[in-house]
Amino acid sequence: MLSRIEQLNHIGIALSAEQDKTRLLETILSGAQYLTNADGGTLYLLENKKLHFKIINNQSMGIRQSDNNCDLTQFPAIPLYDEHGQANQKTVAACAALTGNTINIPDIHSNSEFDFSGTLAYDSRSGYTSRSFLNVPLTDHEDEVIGVLQLINPIDKQSKEIKSFSDEDQQLVESLASQAAVAITNQRLIAELKHLMERFIEVIASAIDDKSPYTGYHCRRVPEIAMLMADAINAHKDGPLADFKLNDKQRYELKIAALLHDCGKITTPVHVVDKATKLETIFDRIELIESRYEILRRDAEIAHLKQQLEKPDSNHNSDKLNQQLQQLDDEFEFLKQANKGTEFMPKEAVQRVKEISRRTWKNPQGETRPLLNGEEIDNLSIAKGTLLDAERQVINHHITMTINMLEALPFPKHLRNVPEIAGNHHERMDGKGYPNGLKREEMSVQARLMGIADIFEALTASDRPYKKPMRLSQALKILTSMAKEGHVDPDLLEIFIQQKVYLHYAEKNLHSNQIDLQ
Repeated sequence: MLSRIEQLNHIGIALSAEQDKTRLLETILSGAQYLTNADGGTLYLLENKKLHFKIINNQSMGIRQSDNNCDLTQFPAIPLYDEHGQANQKTVAACAALTGNTINIPDIHSNSEFDFSGTLAYDSRSGYTSRSFLNVPLTDHEDEVIGVLQLINPIDKQSKEIKSFSDEDQQLVESLASQAAVAITNQRLIAELKHLMERFIEVIASAIDDKSPYTGYHCRRVPEIAMLMADAINAHKDGPLADFKLNDKQRYELKIAALLHDCGKITTPVHVVDKATKLETIFDRIELIESRYEILRRDAEIAHLKQQLEKPDSNHNSDKLNQQLQQLDDEFEFLKQANKGTEFMPKEAVQRVKEISRRTWKNPQGETRPLLNGEEIDNLSIAKGTLLDAERQVINHHITMTINMLEALPFPKHLRNVPEIAGNHHERMDGKGYPNGLKREEMSVQARLMGIADIFEALTASDRPYKKPMRLSQALKILTSMAKEGHVDPDLLEIFIQQKVYLHYAEKNLHSNQIDLQ
C-alpha cells in the first residue's frame, strides 16, 4: 500500500505540472489504470449535461484513443437526463455523475441495477469480456461533478485473471480523481482567464474602433505584422540577430503587447485622432471660411449693383466685378487645397495664407472682422500633415497613457514585458523618440520590432482620412531612410525586407495597386 501511495504521489506531481489538456487527461486515465492494474478505462468530461468521451484505453485490445489521435465524436455522449427531464439512473457513468458517488460493480453480469446491454453487445462483437467496473466522479473545488473516471477489469498480477476492484483500489482512485479534478479545473481556469484577457483586449480595441475606425483597424493590423516579423526573426540564420529566437511564450507576449500598443488612444480626443484636414475639429471649419467668401461675393455684387444705379457704365463695372469674383474664387480654392494635409507645404503657400488673412468681412451685426482668425491662420499654415504642434503633443501623449494603463495591470510572469514592448514603439534608435528618449540598447528587440510594424502599417494604410495609402516601394524607401537616420532598427529592417514580411502582409491586406514589389 505504501508503494502504491508513493506511485499516487508521483502521478499527482505529474498532473500538477502538465499544461497540455489532452496529455493531462491521458495522464489521469493511465495513472488510474496503473494504480489498479485495470485493463481498460474511459475518461468522460461533463459538458452541457452530457458525459463526453475524452480518453479511451484498453491494453489487451490495443486501443488508445484520444482527441489527439481519434475523432471521439463517433461515440455518442451519455445524457444525464432524458427528453422528459428524468435523471438517467440506468447508465452507470451517468448515475455516478448525478449522485457524485463512486459506483463499484464486481460483476456486471449479475447486476440488474444498471443497463449494460450496450457493453454486452460490444463484447459479443469483439470477443472482449467486460466484468468489473469502477466509476469515480471527478468533483471540483466547488463540489460540482466535472466528469467521470471509469475503469474496467483489474487484472491480478499473479494469476492474470480478472478480479474485482478492492476497497484499496477504490480509495486510491478516489484520491487520484480528487487531484485530477483540481488539475483539470486549474487548467480550465487558466484557459478561461487567458480567454477573458484576450476578449477584454478585443473589447478595448472595439471601443477604440467605435471611437476612431482608423485607429481601431490599426490596432488589429499591427499585431499581424508583428507576428510575421517574429516568424521572420526565428527563420533568419545570419546577421547580428541570428541567435535571437522567440519561443511560444515570448511570441504570445508580443501578440498581447501589439494588441495593446495604442490602448492609450482611448483617452485621445476624436477630433485630434481623426483630424482629416487642418481646420477640422468637430466639423471642418473650411465651411465657415466658405460662408465668409459667400458674403464677400454678395457684398461685391451689391456694390456693383449700386454703382450701376449711380453710374450706368455697365461694361467697366462688370469687368471689375468679374475680376473680384474670380480672385475670391481663386483664393478660396487655394485655401481648400491648403486645408488638406500634405507631406510638405511650400513657404510661398504659407505666405499667401497670411496675405489672404488680411482681408476683412462684415458679420451679420455689421462688424468688420478679419477673414481668417489667428487659429485658422496657424492651422492652414501647418507645413506637414494636418496637426498643430499642440495637437501632435496631445496624440503623442497617448503613449504615456498606454504605459500608465499597462503598468497598472498585474500581468502574470509570462506577460510582464508587455508594458515595455508596447510602450517603447515610438522610441528611436538614436534616443530622439518619445516619451523617454531611450536608445537602441535600452530597448528590447520586441519593442524595436514593434516600431517598424507600427510605421509600416501607418504608411500603407488605406483608411486614413488625412493621407493616401503608399505603395510598397515608397514605404520601404521611407523605412530605409528612417533606418539610416537612426529612427528604426537597421538589423530588424534588414530581416523585414530579406524575409519579405512586407509582401506576406501586403498580399492579404493591401490593395493590388499598392503591391509594386515582389
